[in-house]
Amino acid sequence: MRIAGRMVLAVALPAVLFAIWWFATANSTNFYLPPLREILRIFPDVWTGDRLRTDVLPSLLRLAAGYTLAVVAGIALGVLVGSYRAVRAVLEPVLEFFRAIPPPVLVPVIMLFAGIGDTMKVVVIAAGCVWPILLNTVEGVRAVDSVLADTCRSYRISGPARLRHLVLRGASPQIAAGMRQGLSIAIILMVISEMFAASNGLGFAIVQFQRGFAIPDMWSGILLLGLIGLVLSLLFRLVESRALAWYHGLRRVQRGS
Repeated sequence: MRIAGRMVLAVALPAVLFAIWWFATANSTNFYLPPLREILRIFPDVWTGDRLRTDVLPSLLRLAAGYTLAVVAGIALGVLVGSYRAVRAVLEPVLEFFRAIPPPVLVPVIMLFAGIGDTMKVVVIAAGCVWPILLNTVEGVRAVDSVLADTCRSYRISGPARLRHLVLRGASPQIAAGMRQGLSIAIILMVISEMFAASNGLGFAIVQFQRGFAIPDMWSGILLLGLIGLVLSLLFRLVESRALAWYHGLRRVQRGS
């Protein structure tokens, strides 16, 4: 019931904004801002099975590949940097330098090395959304309970067992926070990467509608993009609530005491 309540709260604000959009544009005669009812009317005609297969599915596959690559790289490097002070001293200035570069600026550079195919788009997504995952992992590893670390040392728990049961478990709340931030960045970069030298994808379709002055179709693509983001956010919250059930339970106990 607690999970269901959080889901209702997560959907409540989008529903309110949707209602505001509906009534605010109900009598609109602006060519560039059509009524929401018109957008909804053409939505099933625009996003048919063929277009979902040729545009939406490739976008989701690129998103999944880039995000997965960022999660693996961010956690692995974050554990390394967070665990060893010498490594952190060497890499921290370099990481701060690259973190300050806006990911969209890297698109033309990545195109030079990775071409204009799916590889470029996956690399752009991964290069942009890896930073919140990496930095949150570093802070999570550094904040591992020193008492638990001493206990592991006393019982000679080391290697993979220490990494799994102490480091990753202790840092998992902050890792999850970084992954949540990275997911929203990944969706943005998915669209941006498909606006450069692409032949399919959700971002490509939205740009094509805009260039052809198919404004309701363009808005339907933006609406679909928002729905995809909402669904992915809800799925992430569901998985997170189950994976970190121990952490949320501990927080409730601490607040109640």
